Amino acid sequence: MYHRGALLHGRSSPLEAPAKEPWWEGEALPRPSSPTAVLLEWSTIMRMSAPHGIDWHWATTTGGNLTKEQRRQLLTPLLRTVVGYSRTRLKLALGLRGSGALDIDTLNWPDSALAKAAEEEARESLSPDLLAHSYRTYLFGLVLADLDHAPVDEELCYVACLLHDLKIATPTPGRCFAVVGGEQTERFALDHGTPPERAAAIGAAIAAHITPGAADDLSDPGGFVSAGAFVDVSGARLDEMRPHWVADLLSRHPRPDFKQRLRTYWAAESAAVPAGRANWLTRSAGLPLLVRAAPFSS
Repeated sequence: MYHRGALLHGRSSPLEAPAKEPWWEGEALPRPSSPTAVLLEWSTIMRMSAPHGIDWHWATTTGGNLTKEQRRQLLTPLLRTVVGYSRTRLKLALGLRGSGALDIDTLNWPDSALAKAAEEEARESLSPDLLAHSYRTYLFGLVLADLDHAPVDEELCYVACLLHDLKIATPTPGRCFAVVGGEQTERFALDHGTPPERAAAIGAAIAAHITPGAADDLSDPGGFVSAGAFVDVSGARLDEMRPHWVADLLSRHPRPDFKQRLRTYWAAESAAVPAGRANWLTRSAGLPLLVRAAPFSS
């Protein structure tokens, strides 16, 4: 388990990433008037608890397809975004930054047999842009967990972060990419000798990472992956991190054209799974606009 103050002293980074729709049809939500309005609506979406019943059992049973009632449930964490993200954007605009950081060179990376197998699987299965995003997701998650004083299961979160977008570039009609990726990673973990409950926890973390409100608790692996990924997708909580550390991270794991690539992946997923969370977030929150407006150059 990772605890505050336990970030340092270990092997160096396992991999430096290679250098190489209808928008406004959400239920009960007004059409945002500007990019700023969209950003405000997303402020705490990943900070609130996920609605009851939207869990691993639901994911594997339904393929991640939402009912009308579940879409209504998700409006609460979505609408509670205004204060937190507006504060983040204001602080970024004013140059007010926090102290969040870690020493990547001496970071104690997970080095179990499963972690090493997940590194190899990620290198073989992911495109360079998604591979770099996966490493950034883990490192952003570690910094946020440190800031929140949240204990972290390092191996579980590392594997889930590395493989959380395993299927985003190859959508499965009628079945959410996060669910399919979670199921595939669960089987991967079982094949590498992981106990069934722990393998299921890895799959559940991946399936949960796009659920609004999942990142309320970074001690939960799904919340860890969700929070780390949401920083990289939108810039959420970026104001809590040191600018020089963020710049160093991006130099190690760059994001060339990541915004455009992610929007392309997301559009294909939304079309493939009309009742899924990706399409709901596109229609109800204008997620592609949020990605485009993220405070990163690409």
